[in-house]
Amino acid sequence: MREETASSPGAAATGSSPLDELLAEAVASAGAHIGVVYLLSEDGEMLLMDAELGLPAPIAKAWARVRKNDPVPVAAAVRERRMIWLSGREHMARKFPAAALSLPYHFAVAICPIRTGDTIWGGFLLMWPSGRRPMLSPAHRKIMDATCAELGELLRHAAEEGRPIVPGPRPRVLDPRPSRGADADPQRVALESLNRLPDGFCSLDVEGRVILLTAPAADLLTSCSSELLGKRLWEAVPWLDDPAYEDRYRAAVVGRQVTSFTARDPAGRPLTFRFYPGMTGITVRITPASAATDRTPGVPETGADRPTRVIALHEMLHLATTLARAVTAQEVIDLVADHVMPVYDVQALAILTSEGGRLRVAASRGYSRQAVGEFDGRPAIPPAPERHPFDAGKPAFFSTWDELRQTYPDAVASDDMRAWAFLPLVTSGRPIGTCVLAYDRPHHFSTDERATLTALAGLIAQAFERARLYDVKHQLAQYLQSSLLPHTLPEMPGLDRAARYVPATPGMDIGGDFYDLIRLSDTMAAAVIGDVQGHDVTAAALMGQVRTAVHAHATAGASPGEVLTHTNRLLMELSPDRFTSCLYVSLDLEKHSACLASAGHLPPLLGRPGVPTRVIDTSPGLLLGIDPEAEYATLDLPLPPGSVLTLYTDGLIEQHGLDLGDAIADLAGRFVLSPGLPLHDLADSLIEPAALDQRADDIAVLLLRDATR
Repeated sequence: MREETASSPGAAATGSSPLDELLAEAVASAGAHIGVVYLLSEDGEMLLMDAELGLPAPIAKAWARVRKNDPVPVAAAVRERRMIWLSGREHMARKFPAAALSLPYHFAVAICPIRTGDTIWGGFLLMWPSGRRPMLSPAHRKIMDATCAELGELLRHAAEEGRPIVPGPRPRVLDPRPSRGADADPQRVALESLNRLPDGFCSLDVEGRVILLTAPAADLLTSCSSELLGKRLWEAVPWLDDPAYEDRYRAAVVGRQVTSFTARDPAGRPLTFRFYPGMTGITVRITPASAATDRTPGVPETGADRPTRVIALHEMLHLATTLARAVTAQEVIDLVADHVMPVYDVQALAILTSEGGRLRVAASRGYSRQAVGEFDGRPAIPPAPERHPFDAGKPAFFSTWDELRQTYPDAVASDDMRAWAFLPLVTSGRPIGTCVLAYDRPHHFSTDERATLTALAGLIAQAFERARLYDVKHQLAQYLQSSLLPHTLPEMPGLDRAARYVPATPGMDIGGDFYDLIRLSDTMAAAVIGDVQGHDVTAAALMGQVRTAVHAHATAGASPGEVLTHTNRLLMELSPDRFTSCLYVSLDLEKHSACLASAGHLPPLLGRPGVPTRVIDTSPGLLLGIDPEAEYATLDLPLPPGSVLTLYTDGLIEQHGLDLGDAIADLAGRFVLSPGLPLHDLADSLIEPAALDQRADDIAVLLLRDATR
């Protein structure tokens, strides 16, 4: 066997900085296994990883650039100018759920801002294996404070001398190995000693590259050292190229815990790989699976459920992306149910909120109506024994029905469920609800599962709060809009009328469409339809102002052109950055005629029984709100008895990829006027095709028929 070894190309620091010695000294003094220094970018908006020690290269690459406003620990510490301590994965999942999903490993971390006076230079963090202590020890805090102070002074001094320290294009990876004398050759001694053992051993650096390989290990891997040295194990050995296996290596490095997995070689022989982490890398023990029973006492077998956990992690990351698009509470629950229930074999899921001290089911999946009714109206804070005080901000896991009853004697097992996870939904430090996961049989919640579900609750909380705020805003805007539209149209002898308004599809923005019919005398009426630019509360409010202005000028006796001219000037004063299309029609039932003026609105349709429907060219002027001096031409139009004038907004005809002129012609072709056809039925037939589809815009239609004889 060759006696050569390989070292990681990234193990030695390149382009060393005065910061490196402080970082390495802090890691050693604190007994940490990972240390990182971030520096602020020139514009102060980005944290750039300047140097790291002990962090696997893929993780360092993923976290090399962090925005200052990102919801991650190092950004929060810098942004809030305070130290942040996270004692383990569950603690991180509660405080920073997205970060916990991206780093699903067990470790404790302390992060401090690097500062001098009021100047922030960056951030500094140290990581330890989790589970050692719930709080950062005074000695470790002293090391953190002293290191940050020295880093800050070094950065300040360099900046004052005109040679500021700036991060390079990629983080410097420091070598954790101590220097050795020139005469020492410990690798040869170690290799010869290990070759005498029947088990296979190899050594990986923190980036997973093979730096030492024994002969038995090469035999078990059916390879040779020359093919493996200097390469990542799972890249050099094809049958180890599985994300679940690499995940075990990363868990060992980041969490400083012994991990393992079992894989089959090309011949079908099962081999067990056990990772023992250290400061400079990982020692891997490789044994046939049948011989793996002599494992180190006290070392847990943590690899058995890794493939499932990797799949779960993938689903959680996918869920985090899709939740950003959810705009209603039910959409949130549907997305969570689709991604979580299959992976964790959950049978029912619900989001509970509190209203007046009582529980309310905001959304659910898998629960029966009876179960939902049992949740609704129950006290928001259930009675509990003194030894189990209720805390709305902490998750609770109950593996069996007996566990739940012991804690909460008044609990109800809805739908015969037998295990539960109650995940608090907390945003900005304030509980807004609870996500309940239920299982139809007893279920043991592993540490990994608890941490992942706790992180999931953070994602759900953020998405649910956005959806709830959207729902409130959307309902307010729709109420405002509907209150500004006419509830009934005035009756006039000799004039049939029908109107329809269809809001945009739930989940879309509201619209600014409006219409009105104004009775001016026994034989005179005015009709108006329009669309205010924008899809928000401002558009809805402006729509009401435009409708009021049109009504005022119409009843004052202004002509169609004058009505639009005056309304345009008012709109320029009220909201100069909003435009409105508008079509105004003056009807004279005695003369069977109409006078029209258009401000950039769609042309009306004129239909008569037995005659093809006409598209009326109104020679539209500018949209309202563009030019205060704009004038609007009028068009006189005969309106024979029995004819129907149709006014509409663009939501009725717009289709993706269809020319506007073709869409109007298509609408005219569908406008079939039969003798005796009720106007309301005609209105329904016009809007039905558009109402059945997903609509990003609202629809308004106003039909007027000269019914004089």
